[in-house]
Amino acid sequence: MNFPGFFHRRSHCPASSALAVSIGNFDGVHRGHQALLQSLRQSNLATAVLTFEPLPREFFQTSLAAPRLSSLREKIDALRHYDVDQIYCLPFDQALARLSAEDFITRILVQRLQCRFLVVGHDFRFGAARRGDLEMLQHFGRQYGFAVMEQPAFSLDGQRVSSTGIRAALLAGNLDQARHWLGRPYTLCGKIVHGDHLGRELGFPTANIPLNRRPVPVKGIFAGRLHSPQGSWIAAISIGLRPTVGGKQMVLEAHCLDADSPDLYGQRVQVELHQQLRHEEKYPDLDALKAAIARDIINTRRFFAEHP
Repeated sequence: MNFPGFFHRRSHCPASSALAVSIGNFDGVHRGHQALLQSLRQSNLATAVLTFEPLPREFFQTSLAAPRLSSLREKIDALRHYDVDQIYCLPFDQALARLSAEDFITRILVQRLQCRFLVVGHDFRFGAARRGDLEMLQHFGRQYGFAVMEQPAFSLDGQRVSSTGIRAALLAGNLDQARHWLGRPYTLCGKIVHGDHLGRELGFPTANIPLNRRPVPVKGIFAGRLHSPQGSWIAAISIGLRPTVGGKQMVLEAHCLDADSPDLYGQRVQVELHQQLRHEEKYPDLDALKAAIARDIINTRRFFAEHP
């Protein structure tokens, strides 16, 4: 079976090196994932992560799948930050969904990755009908010469850290919990595009990132930061449909405070969310919207004055 999308995005070692491997969705690359990556380094081998695109739940559930915490590019950027030597992405399609657990081990782990040390989460299942489990991995490991380590669940304050829990915290506007479990502020990345320039007409020019191709687990008005190749600024950030002006698609708009009109069009930026200020609202007219934005800016300044 051929896997044409199987690739590595970063490497500090020869492609033929034996590897310490971990497998998973790594959605958000949260502190539980980070603990797993730390365990990978116990082997003193080059480290590799194998992930999937789309995520398995997106393949099986299509439009019913929960929003992701991170896009593929954001996930790869985060994994690079934690010094993973090689990052592989395997297309999750019908062929992979039908691949038996035994063939997944022999064809991918053994033949393609030359795995010598494998770290998986405590609830890891794989292969067609999710038949593969820790016991099967250990059996094949003895046969093919790779060790298997089961990573226990990672907990903070008595709660198991998970992508599902972080998503729920974001939906509830609890950015403090999300930041605690992620180990960093929740961040969205994207390329700045031209909008309808309504913000500029209202006196609040914004950097616009379209989100129509990506459901996100947050919506509302936030105090945050925008990081770009030209600099970083605190920002009042709106994520939503813009109901006052009849918006139909999700968009992220960031009004950078104290910015000297930087030209960010076409640049890829990172937008950190630090505090939810309010929910998105539909106002009766543009004057009411303008007044609300002015209050959002005041509240953004107040938040960062209290949380420098």
